Amino acid sequence: MSESLYSACAEVLSVCQAAKDDLAALLDPSTGFAPRLRQLCRDQITEAENSASSDVSQEELDVLRMEANTWGLLQAVMPARKTEPELHVHPRTLLAKNPYTPTSTLAQAIMHASVLLTELVVVREWLHETAPQPQHPEATTGYWKFTKHNVMQALRTGSGIREGLVKELDPDAMNRGDGRSLAADDAGFEKSLAQALYSFVRAGRLDEAVELCRKAHQPWRAASIRGSLLFQWRAIANEQRDDDGIDDAEDAEGWQGNPRRKLWKSTCARAALNPNLPDPERILYAALAPCPQTFSVLKSACRTWEDHLWAQISILCEEKQTSDMVKLGGSFWDGGLAALENMPSPPSQEEDTAEEEEWEREATSTLETLGSVHVEDGPPADHAFHVSQLAIILGRISSLLETFAAGLRDGNFDPESSEYPTMTRFFAHLCLYLQMIDISVPPLATQVILEAYLQVLEGAGQRELIAMYAGALGDNAVERYAMFLTSLELTADINERRLALTRAREHGLDVHRVAVVTAERTIDRAFELLPQLKGPLPSVIALQATPSDIELLLLRSIEWTTFEDGTFDTALEQATVILRYFLGAGRVVLAKNLIEMLPRELASIDQPEERATEYLHYRQFFTIWDSLDRVVECQSLEVSIMNRDTRAAWLSDYKGLIDQAYDAVVKLLTSDWMMPDETGDRRSRELMRIRQLYIPELILRLHVMLYASREHIPENLKRALELSNIVADSRYKLYDDFLHIDGRRLGEYLNAVRQATIAGLEGGGSDPFKIILS
Repeated sequence: MSESLYSACAEVLSVCQAAKDDLAALLDPSTGFAPRLRQLCRDQITEAENSASSDVSQEELDVLRMEANTWGLLQAVMPARKTEPELHVHPRTLLAKNPYTPTSTLAQAIMHASVLLTELVVVREWLHETAPQPQHPEATTGYWKFTKHNVMQALRTGSGIREGLVKELDPDAMNRGDGRSLAADDAGFEKSLAQALYSFVRAGRLDEAVELCRKAHQPWRAASIRGSLLFQWRAIANEQRDDDGIDDAEDAEGWQGNPRRKLWKSTCARAALNPNLPDPERILYAALAPCPQTFSVLKSACRTWEDHLWAQISILCEEKQTSDMVKLGGSFWDGGLAALENMPSPPSQEEDTAEEEEWEREATSTLETLGSVHVEDGPPADHAFHVSQLAIILGRISSLLETFAAGLRDGNFDPESSEYPTMTRFFAHLCLYLQMIDISVPPLATQVILEAYLQVLEGAGQRELIAMYAGALGDNAVERYAMFLTSLELTADINERRLALTRAREHGLDVHRVAVVTAERTIDRAFELLPQLKGPLPSVIALQATPSDIELLLLRSIEWTTFEDGTFDTALEQATVILRYFLGAGRVVLAKNLIEMLPRELASIDQPEERATEYLHYRQFFTIWDSLDRVVECQSLEVSIMNRDTRAAWLSDYKGLIDQAYDAVVKLLTSDWMMPDETGDRRSRELMRIRQLYIPELILRLHVMLYASREHIPENLKRALELSNIVADSRYKLYDDFLHIDGRRLGEYLNAVRQATIAGLEGGGSDPFKIILS
């Protein structure tokens, strides 16, 4: 598909969205939404056909052509469905006022009295418009020129007419049952002429068919075709005239059409059913006067699905007109004075309604058979566009959208197929079109379809258009655009994410809401795939594994709510949730990365107090964690060869870092750091897990740090032993955090204290409390 078509469709959508409150503009036959998209498809087809370097396949062109036709169908039927119908005089009222009302006027009144018949007539006109170009036979210089030459030659020479050749030249010469036929060239022309005339009838171009007959020197055939025209005589019809009082050309010419059309129709049916006539002739007469009796003949000429649809609708329209005319008792022009003298009593309104409903059910049932009709040429009956066209005609667009959406969800459509972008584009714009003209569409199906089209746009590199289509969803706009942003996952860097939110603002979306929903969806998706925080406590001293994509997705989910200060409150809430997970899973590095990504302004948020305190506790923890790492780093800088000044400077830094770390850890241990409440909810369980994981770790790391520095800072051994008093203090209950079966056990710490006590005896003496009392 041409990349320009995406942006062109988006431009049409933008223009029509600006006029969404103007129904007349949206339904305008030239500049409305459907005609504009139809023209875009036609332009694309023309461009591809005229371009020598085009890489568009014939299959893609056929699908584009079907899309253009479907937009034409929507334009044909939707205005009538969305506007109030005009009031028309009932045909029975017309006959009561004027028993000599022409059949053309009665037929119009019958059509206006039935909503479905009116729509079927409109659909038939659409089928005429979209029919293939009629074929023209080779030009001829006379009537049966070759046969005439042979007959005249035989008469001049007296040799007798050739075996099997007709003896007369009248139109019925071949149909006298004697087996005689025309000369081969004339017979071939007759066949091609009949086929050409059928193609003109199929396209609804009767005037051109009549002209073709005249050029072929067969005016009698032209008269046969004109017999299909309904009798019209405006001079005696109760029709509204122009105010200027000037008769138009039709009035000046008198009556037109066929006043004996009923007789003409029965004759056409007999001709179509006559097995002695050539098949092209029978098909032509079946097309001129379609009826159930001649359907099998007409069906034999139907090659495409559109041909079958045209045949069925033509029969439905013709039969409805005929049956309603019979119910009216006919008219003077059909039955003469006898019809006027024997007019049936009018049925009640209830009977009229019941009969109309019964006919609608029969017509619907007939049209439904087209869903499985066998097709000789072109796309099959179950092609998505044929299914769509039939659903539009039957008024089942909502179920059509739900069916297509279900197919998308179930993976019934191959995204790699050449038709997939066209189909998703059509259905996406169909949803938006129906919304603009205030026709209810199933929200879930719309969501699935638009998401599929958003993915097509993304795959085509059209990300700049996605905000527009999400923004066109009205109440669902934020949710849909957020769903798209969520689907980007890790493919968009932070600058692309910021730009995506900017586009949301340009198309009228609530940027803050988009950011919040996107972050929430991303977090939910990550938590669906990540393991739950339960079971054994992880090790935080082992080498950290490389973050998985899902962990990175959870980490970067916080980006959406940190672009603008309007979402900082949500960012703080989400950050605490993510931090609890990372720390509870032992992913200290990822948790630290998250802290570093957060804006400084989050620390100044003080409500709700519980959340603000929790966040400050995280910052306190990572400050301590960093200070412990700096102690280890400084310790590693000691080398055996140092001059006095260098060693003094190093020792000063080393002692200062240890003092800083000691004070920070003790402050944390003697406060209510990450102390869970008594509710026992998920948050409380996660906080308890964090305490059981990191309180023992901090105590052990601080003890080891003090114990390891005793040679350079002897008083640190005393501080290491004094730390055990804090652990044992019932006010802080730090010993409870050692009790988890899979955590750092209290015995491990007590063993470390024992080693420190033994180290206190290294200077001599047997008093274990000497080091503490010194």
